[in-house]
Amino acid sequence: MSRLRITEIFYSLQGESRTVGLPTVFVRLTGCPLRCGYCDTEYAFQGGQWFELPEIMSQIAALNCQTICVTGGEPLAQKSCPELLTQLCDAGYQVSLETSGSIDVANVDERVSKVMDLKTPSSGEMEKNLYSNIDLLTQHDQVKFVISDRHDFDWACEQLQKYNLPSRCEVLFSPVFSELEPTQLADWVLEEHLNVRMQVQLHKILWGDKPGC
Repeated sequence: MSRLRITEIFYSLQGESRTVGLPTVFVRLTGCPLRCGYCDTEYAFQGGQWFELPEIMSQIAALNCQTICVTGGEPLAQKSCPELLTQLCDAGYQVSLETSGSIDVANVDERVSKVMDLKTPSSGEMEKNLYSNIDLLTQHDQVKFVISDRHDFDWACEQLQKYNLPSRCEVLFSPVFSELEPTQLADWVLEEHLNVRMQVQLHKILWGDKPGC
């Protein structure tokens, strides 16, 4: 039977993406092949506990919430992740997947809303971006740029034009927490008249940097 290594399953408010503020069940898978300089979930790189898919589905059902976010680490680094996503969709949940953009998303159920990073220069992992994933994005997906400085911002603007991203899906610009002032990023977005959604991490404003929030 298929199984996944899980760091945590918890109920909280979505802190990012277009469903920000909505009560959500988070399924955080363990492990990630990347080591981004601004990563805020390093605790999910190792450890975790193995669960078979029926156990995971049971834990999710017990939290009594229809909005599910599968995250990590990098969820798609585990081969059974697409199977979990499909089972969640079949069960009638509203499902999103947070992925680094470094692994092929072709096997992700089309009902899932993909929230896919394009790694900026400050991440240290920009060369891992799998740009072929962009062709697989639809209007219910999102591309996220995590920005720590003006160089990241300018690079992100170049990608907007190069891949015509706003016509493909929603685009999110997010400042690195405690590194770039949100007001600075907001000013840049307005100055450049970008067709993007500026976002901050609501969960960190509410609860700080602690896991499980």
